[in-house]
This record gives sequence, C-alpha cells and structure tokens, in this order.
Amino acid sequence: MKKIIYTSILALLVFCTSCERVVGVDLNTAPPKLVVDAAIKWQKGTAGNEQRIKLTTTTGYFSSTIPVVSGATVTVKNSANTVFDFLEVGNSGQYVCENFVPAIGETYTLTINVRGQILTATETLKGVPPISRITQEIMPGFGQSEDQINIKTYYTDPGNTVDFYLTQVKANNNNIPEFSVRPDEFFQGNEIFDIYFNDKLRPGNVVNIELDGISERYYNYMNILTSISGNAGGGPFATPPSSLRGNIVNNTSPKNFALGYFSLSEVDAKTYTVQ
Repeated sequence: MKKIIYTSILALLVFCTSCERVVGVDLNTAPPKLVVDAAIKWQKGTAGNEQRIKLTTTTGYFSSTIPVVSGATVTVKNSANTVFDFLEVGNSGQYVCENFVPAIGETYTLTINVRGQILTATETLKGVPPISRITQEIMPGFGQSEDQINIKTYYTDPGNTVDFYLTQVKANNNNIPEFSVRPDEFFQGNEIFDIYFNDKLRPGNVVNIELDGISERYYNYMNILTSISGNAGGGPFATPPSSLRGNIVNNTSPKNFALGYFSLSEVDAKTYTVQ
C-alpha cells in the first residue's frame, strides 16, 4: 500500500514539472519622451554662478540605461533679457552654465531647442530661510522592535509672504533620498520643523539635509509627484509618471510634451551626524 502511494506522488510531481513552461509577456513601448531635469539651485553663501541642466529620454521598462539627449541648444533668460548659455559637456546630455546670475524674485525663462522642437518654461527664483538647528530624539520601540531615531530640522518662516518649501534628506546608509513639501499656511512667522527617520538609522550615520524655497506651482507639482511615486528613490525625475506634466511647454508640437520641471530655488544645506 505504501509503495502504491509513493509511486502515485512521484508520478504527480513528474507530471507537474513537465507542465512548466516559460511565458513571455510582450510589453508595448511608447515613443520616448524628453525628460528635463532643470533645477536651478542657489546655495546660501555661494555665488550660484555654476548651474547644470540634464536632458534624457524615457526608455523601455526593462532597460538598465537612461538615454541622454545630446546636441540641444539650452538657454535661460532673465527679465532684463540677459541670456545665459548652457553648453553641453561632451555628449553627456549635461548642459552647464558658468556665469549664471541668481536673484531672489527674478523671473527666468528656459528655452530648449532640440531635434526641431522648441520648448520653453518660465519660473521665479524663490528665497528660503536658513536652517536654524537640527536635533534628534529616540522613540522607544514596541515589543521586539528597536528604538527609532528621529531627526528634526528647524527653520523660521519669514511671515510677511506666502511661502512653500521642499525638503530633501539623504542618509549615508540609504541610497534613496526622501522628498517632502510644505506650505507655510499654518506657520506664518513661526518656527517650522521637518522630521526624518528610517529604520536603519544608527549613531554615526551622516544625514544630508537640503531646504529649498519653491513656488506654489512647483509645490503642487511635487506634492502630486511624491504621492504618485510613494517617495521612491532616484530623485523625482528618475521614473516620471507620464500623466503628470510640469511647466515645460512644447511650442512646436504641444501634444509631444516633455516630462520634468524648470524650478529656481535658494537653498540652505546642512550635514548632521547621528549621535
């Protein structure tokens, strides 16, 4: 009786194994779209003259490389019609300007001429208050979970304007930066703090914190983007959702819109070592 049972089980296993087969799934690949990473950042205490814009395209789902866009003409113009040329470094898709002049409250227009398409975007450079202090606190774990380290970044809203902020935090034990946005709606003229934590944060880890002043339109864009991406890594332009449009307009072919955003921010950045 036992021999019959063993034989039946063996036959069933052979049958199941012989039925396995690899099923290939064909994924439709949409035409590539231009992706514009044009975040002009003026860090406090610097001249802000060197700025960089990166052009790439979207690619297939299984592709491990991101195609760069070479040979474009990229300029930024201020309200006085001063033109700042962004020149490509080799064939890298990286376009650099070494004589940019940042000014808080100034309005700038980006123009990209690439592959017969003219794209433009207009934005105003927003100021930011300084980071006043960084603290940490220990939150006790429950059950078998370990204690959690929270990092708090403080800054004071000026109170005389409507302001919006973008915070980027990256710890050296985590390759994925985290982004968050905040309006000053309930903090006019008061001190504000942002909280950062990750489960792997330990004493000795180094945390880089960047605070940007941003426009209301960019706040709305980033608020949607971080919600869609779930705050996933690689920066907000690594895998941009195709349904979310920024402020870049294709004047030649409006339906062939680009992904990404042209932003200008004053920035304060600090480094904190976990105690």
